[in-house]
Amino acid sequence: MQRNVEIRADVTGRTGGGEGFHYLRWNSKIELSLDCFVCERAARTTVLELGAERAVCGGSRTGAASHYAPARIAAFDVTSGADQLALRAVVSFWWAPFTDSATGHRATAPTLHPWVRLHLGYDCPQEGNASGVFGVQTNVERPVSGPCAHCSRPVATSSRTPTVQLLD
Repeated sequence: MQRNVEIRADVTGRTGGGEGFHYLRWNSKIELSLDCFVCERAARTTVLELGAERAVCGGSRTGAASHYAPARIAAFDVTSGADQLALRAVVSFWWAPFTDSATGHRATAPTLHPWVRLHLGYDCPQEGNASGVFGVQTNVERPVSGPCAHCSRPVATSSRTPTVQLLD
């Protein structure tokens, strides 16, 4: 059956100009834990890229190769203000019940402990708009700030954990 999850996240930072201003943007890559019926493993890190028709499941922790997974980013909406950047993404994926072949756990949609990592990019005006990236993920203590790799100023702060919610 087809399932959909909504991912929401926001960061604050000096995005509107002035000293310390960095050009912030959400990157189109999302890493999300999904239970994969293809390899029959639970809580696989699945990498999704905006515009791709399929995702990549990380495979097994015991060395099984990664493989394509039936999932895609169905919506990717960004909202920005003077000091805030928000993301709402919808991931659509196919899911079927199974029992994990290694642990014996029953699969769920989404996983029992949904995890997501979102990627932000930025350009540093102090270094001729040199670019950099950092991530925001659910399993990190808040607040967390991302420093610029070029000028060491804080680029953005994540005060709230990103949310992952099953839509149907």
